[in-house]
Amino acid sequence: MRIGILTGGGDCPGLNAVIRAVVRKGVGEHGDDIIGFRDGWRGVMEADSVPLDLAAVRGLLPRGGTVLGTSRTNPYALDDGADRILAALDRLGIDGLVPIGGEDTLGVAGRLADAGVRVVGVPKTIDNDLDATDYTFGFDTAVGVAMEAIDRLHTTGDSHHRALVVEVMGRHAGWIALHAGMAGGANVILIPEHPFDVDAVVRHVEHRFASGFSPIIVVSEGAQATDGDLVLATGQKDAFGHVRLGGMGPALAALIEERTGRESRAVVLGHVQRGGTPSPFDRVLATRFGLAAVDALHAGETGVMVALRGTDIVRVPLSVATAKLKLVPPERYAEAEVFFG
Repeated sequence: MRIGILTGGGDCPGLNAVIRAVVRKGVGEHGDDIIGFRDGWRGVMEADSVPLDLAAVRGLLPRGGTVLGTSRTNPYALDDGADRILAALDRLGIDGLVPIGGEDTLGVAGRLADAGVRVVGVPKTIDNDLDATDYTFGFDTAVGVAMEAIDRLHTTGDSHHRALVVEVMGRHAGWIALHAGMAGGANVILIPEHPFDVDAVVRHVEHRFASGFSPIIVVSEGAQATDGDLVLATGQKDAFGHVRLGGMGPALAALIEERTGRESRAVVLGHVQRGGTPSPFDRVLATRFGLAAVDALHAGETGVMVALRGTDIVRVPLSVATAKLKLVPPERYAEAEVFFG
């Protein structure tokens, strides 16, 4: 079998582990030819590819990012995008495709499956917001990076008697903020699913200062105040129509300082959360996903995504996996609220 593989969307710790697993399983057990497409769907449209053999994937397991490159190219935003993909796959003799990505990348994959391409998707997003899988690789690494930052900021905040606002990634889902905030002992956690009351945040901050310690507020980039709009860094949108977010952390820090009279600083972790070497959990999960994707292709599956359910790797329809985002439920947020203030 001749298998194509691509990585789309944002870079993520564990992508190289998936690539490595697909090559090791495909070449080592089935004698497959593995073709890597550069820079996501752009590479498929332009037939920009590179052969991947066992030598090409040696040493990839601990490496962050993706050796294939990535982009947010949306072929369905172009008049001839889908046709160019179908023509390229036919010209290169690709029998099956393994796209690794989030809702946008896998949304394209689902449409290609409907058009007759044999596709098995691999879920990837540090936000952990893909439905139908318990966890996506990259999430655990991102939480670990954010938690370590919070741990370090506690001592700085207490030394200088200032409030610190930590802005983490999370456009629509607050999983990173929730897990990192709980693990790091944050005093307030603000997520997109639960619009926050500014007065309540200020009360928590003042209560923390009154206890003799300085507050740490963790806020998702997509969090919103009950009486305000998103704070946008720019009005620009990507190829899938997503507005670039950012600025909630600094805006909230300025508001806290104004309302409390206490010095407040913002720390925006940004892309550092998804850079660098993947955690052990993400290495293992990414590897298992890659192995399962090859198994699914050789079993004749198409239009499916490999997913984690409990400790098992299962296959679910791409249409189900991308139908809705997995958001933080109220009961999970209620657990964190016990520790506010």
